[in-house]
Amino acid sequence: MSTKKLTQVEVDALIRSVDTNATAAADVSSSKKIRDFEFGGDDLSLLGDYYALRVINDRFARLARAVFQPMLRFQPRITAMAPEVKTFDEYCENTPSLMSLTTSRIDELRGSKMMVIEPDFIAALTNAYYGGDLGLKHRPRNEFTATESRIVDIITKGLNEKLLAAWQDLMPLTFSDEAREENLQFVSFVDGAETVIVCSFSVQLPKTNTARIDILYPLQTLKPIAAQLRSRMQTEVIDDDLTWRERLERAVLDVPLPLNVQICKPRLSLSQLIDMRKGDVYPIKLREGLTVLIKGEKMFLANIGEVAGTSAITITKKLKTESSSNRILAA
Repeated sequence: MSTKKLTQVEVDALIRSVDTNATAAADVSSSKKIRDFEFGGDDLSLLGDYYALRVINDRFARLARAVFQPMLRFQPRITAMAPEVKTFDEYCENTPSLMSLTTSRIDELRGSKMMVIEPDFIAALTNAYYGGDLGLKHRPRNEFTATESRIVDIITKGLNEKLLAAWQDLMPLTFSDEAREENLQFVSFVDGAETVIVCSFSVQLPKTNTARIDILYPLQTLKPIAAQLRSRMQTEVIDDDLTWRERLERAVLDVPLPLNVQICKPRLSLSQLIDMRKGDVYPIKLREGLTVLIKGEKMFLANIGEVAGTSAITITKKLKTESSSNRILAA
């Protein structure tokens, strides 16, 4: 620190420089970036500190790559953009009329969220899913085809599952009352003047322009957990990083198999079979130890009965070994 003291002449000069009559006001009327601001009147200034929301978006971007792999046959690069705060009318200004708009209710927060997907991205996914060129140009249209609507269902279901997994560390959520629209004018989400938080994700694809996916949260939906969203204490408890073998095993175990019960095996002569007519009655005798067949293979013995007014069977014995069961699954 300098120990030099100001002289009386320098002190007088400083006093004269702060004289209100000697100062000239700057003219900023021609500047387009100047606007009026009232301190303390903008409660949205702290939304940029929602650290946990940015962490959730980054985690969702990593998990969502696997959703597009069955269609593109590779995992695209997805980048989470910084959340933006704007009114719903401002968001709708630069949005095309045809978009995939999926709204879901968040039960725990007593609010809703909306997922927006561009039509060109959906058309590219549909074309790639059926073996077409990803870089094919698509003409503007007014509605989605039936095939594209099915692709939207698959994408939306997968992205919602990944979004729930991304929120799991902060708080477990559930989505319900899902609705889908194709025009922003008919979507029932929030009022135009209501503030929303826009979480955008950039999807980079070869041979085509970068696609974009938006997830919108109303400000009132996230306000009850604002303190948690500003917290920087985050943990990694997601247990969804399965290997290819584990995913294959899970897929095989979910394969549906028909189960039939052989009640009896009556014997008929050829003449009875030729003379068989509608309304003929042939008595049968129920016995213990009915055969249970899975894919035509005898697997168990069971007894027939009734549970709550519904016919049912009770497995009593296993007939086939585990190796035989594996052969049935392989078939």
